[in-house]
Amino acid sequence: MANSSVVIRKIEPGEEQQACLLVKRVFDEYVAPLYETEGVKEFLRYVDPDRMVNRLSSNHFVLIAKKGENLLGVIEIRDFNHVSLLFVTGNAQRQGIAKQLLEEALETCQSKLALSEVSVHSSPNAVEAYKKLGFKVKGQEQLENGIRYIPMKLRIRADDDS
Repeated sequence: MANSSVVIRKIEPGEEQQACLLVKRVFDEYVAPLYETEGVKEFLRYVDPDRMVNRLSSNHFVLIAKKGENLLGVIEIRDFNHVSLLFVTGNAQRQGIAKQLLEEALETCQSKLALSEVSVHSSPNAVEAYKKLGFKVKGQEQLENGIRYIPMKLRIRADDDS
């Protein structure tokens, strides 16, 4: 019951700045050291708060994890089937926050479409974390606009699977 006071909810207008700051801090600490300058710049362009607002008005949704006033994590989903961001602040990692965010996001996705799988482009250092969430590696490491990633998928069991 350690996470009983953690609240997972849809991001509200005006919270994009705080969410993007959390993502940037975690990225800078854990991911940026693995990337070339081009990849860091590309990622930071993606997590610009104004760009997040634009994505939220199209085919993306964002959930956040909060404990009191403290923002602990962020998940962004594209097209109801691709995890485009999943970041948990360093001091809240390994406490089930990512799992809670993912489970809540999957419920939202499944309410919108018949979902058989969800994909993610994992940074090299997050592969093990995604494996613990049930994702499986589906290809070799890729490099796109300086962003290093490993394609992974999570199979969702449909009710009619036997």
